[in-house]
Amino acid sequence: MAELVEVAHMQISKITRNRYSLHHPTPFTHYHYPSILSLPNSRTQNSKSWKLVLSLSASSALNQTAVNDDTLLPPQPKTDFLNGNNEELNGDCCSNKNISRNKRVFFLDVNPLCYKGSTPSLHSFAHWISLFFSQVSLNDPVIAVLDGERGNEYRRQLLPSYKANRRKILQQLTPLERSPRSTHTRSHELVMDFLQKCNVPVVKIEGHEADDVVATLVEQVLQKGYRAVIASPDKDFKQLISEAVQIVIPLPDLDRWSFYTLKHYIAQYNCEPQSDLSLRCILGDEVDGIPGIHHLAPGFGRKTALKLLKKHGSLENLLSAATVRTVGKQYAQEALTKYADFLRTNYKVLALRRDLDVHLEEQWLCGRDAQNDSEVLSSFMDFLGKTRDHKWQNRSHSIVIV
Repeated sequence: MAELVEVAHMQISKITRNRYSLHHPTPFTHYHYPSILSLPNSRTQNSKSWKLVLSLSASSALNQTAVNDDTLLPPQPKTDFLNGNNEELNGDCCSNKNISRNKRVFFLDVNPLCYKGSTPSLHSFAHWISLFFSQVSLNDPVIAVLDGERGNEYRRQLLPSYKANRRKILQQLTPLERSPRSTHTRSHELVMDFLQKCNVPVVKIEGHEADDVVATLVEQVLQKGYRAVIASPDKDFKQLISEAVQIVIPLPDLDRWSFYTLKHYIAQYNCEPQSDLSLRCILGDEVDGIPGIHHLAPGFGRKTALKLLKKHGSLENLLSAATVRTVGKQYAQEALTKYADFLRTNYKVLALRRDLDVHLEEQWLCGRDAQNDSEVLSSFMDFLGKTRDHKWQNRSHSIVIV
């Protein structure tokens, strides 16, 4: 397996080198982007000390021309070839002056794409990322985010049952069905290497889930005047939907990505997205092991919750009102006053954090160079095909390469 991984890396690297040696005989300039950032947790190191694990080099021809107004391209750096100086006079590859404030920035939630149902699958990742690049993001900036090690710890300290069902399922699997940790790590390395070759920066923060990283970076993108599109099937992101934030969801039944906007949300739930988080706090989330209030107060269901939230706007407003006056029927009033702490804990668990110590890099807002996509994907699929043939000799890898 290790030999196949090394061969795949060599093939992808060779493709990248040959492309420029064949098509760019004249000198060209390298743009260096942070590709994979590993941010240590504050418990282990100073959270402000960033560790750059890998760097990404995206190359551009010297006499590059603009494609169209809808494509963000790194501006041509100022160089002094007359004096034999090939150094950049202005190191900022994507200065604010060259950025249209109405552009989209895509955030790619990587982990869910690496599964087919509940089974880890690199073929699933390759399929969805191919459709994403060719039909959705095109040349728009893309920032990929992965779950950090021990990312669930923060929420499990608040609520021990958080995602406990997933741990039970893993414990029920046979040793052959479980993905060995070394294989899981190797698969992540392959995914990150693939994204690097496709000019996508990857962010992963120790001790934090990808959802919180995305929410934090989305806030920063909006502050810079961009629109954000989150590529993920995760329902937690619905709390971020607004006129400036959309979701694009992979639909296996239709075999395509589909945009989900503010209009879609209102049509589906008949309420504003601001109420989504409060509603889920009351109803709970069985999949993630978050109990709803109906377990404690039978009869307090969706209809009652929606009626109260439409009137009061948010969970906190509702709880505050319940302390000074009657806000509904007696059973609802008693539940809101008696189980206020229970509901506030649910809120802390379900609310996406937007205060992580991760900072948007200007380079990440540059248009993505997509010219290597087809060749890198082809090489990746060839590698997966060889690995699938190899799995019969080493069954421990069959759970990942499917």
